[in-house]
Amino acid sequence: MELKKLEIVHDGRKFSIEEDYSEVGSYLYVFENDRCVRDFLQDDVETCKLIAFEEYGVPLDKWIVKKET
Repeated sequence: MELKKLEIVHDGRKFSIEEDYSEVGSYLYVFENDRCVRDFLQDDVETCKLIAFEEYGVPLDKWIVKKET
C-alpha cells in the first residue's frame, strides 16, 4: 500500500498530511516555528485538505506530495 505525505507552507505555518492505513485514517498536522500546535485525525486525505482550507485558508490545489511509501 502506498501511503502519501503532503505538505504546504501557508501564512507562516507549515501543514502536513500523513496518510495511514485505511482503518486508521489520515493525520493533518499544523506547525508554527517547527512545533506542532494542532493535529487532526480524519477518514481521508481529502477531508484533511478541507479542514486546512476551512480553518486556515490553505488552498486545496497547492499541496505538494513529499513522499510515497
